[in-house]
Amino acid sequence: MKIAVDDLSGPEIAEFLHAHVQQMRAITPLESKHALDLDELRRPEVTFWAAREEGTLVGCGAIKRLDASHAELKSMRTDPRRTRSGIASRLLEHILAEAGRRGFTRLSLETGSAEFFLPARKLYEKFGFVRCAPFAAYRSDPNSTFMTKQL
Repeated sequence: MKIAVDDLSGPEIAEFLHAHVQQMRAITPLESKHALDLDELRRPEVTFWAAREEGTLVGCGAIKRLDASHAELKSMRTDPRRTRSGIASRLLEHILAEAGRRGFTRLSLETGSAEFFLPARKLYEKFGFVRCAPFAAYRSDPNSTFMTKQL
């Protein structure tokens, strides 16, 4: 698997992310949806990675700089046909290493609290993320789980 920064200009990544946003809208109430759209992911404070196997897009993830030492994990997604195949773990390992290289000492995230998101929460716990209070502009929300990790 090759993980590389992606400029979000290709139709394949746009379609992949559109499917992600649509899936989140189907599961989570609109007021609790925090997935970034393409324009938001293209902002200078965001770095986006695509994971490909033999040229096929199989996953993605991003970090959004919150301040000099704190970033937020965003847009983690594995192709639904490839879930539980290790892609998310390899992608998360890569992003954690990159966040550390960029000088971040803390990485936080928001994920859903519904049963659908249990595998994601377990993945983050496996990598040392712990539950925390809402951070940045987030507010307490029964549909959200907030997690953080010291790097």
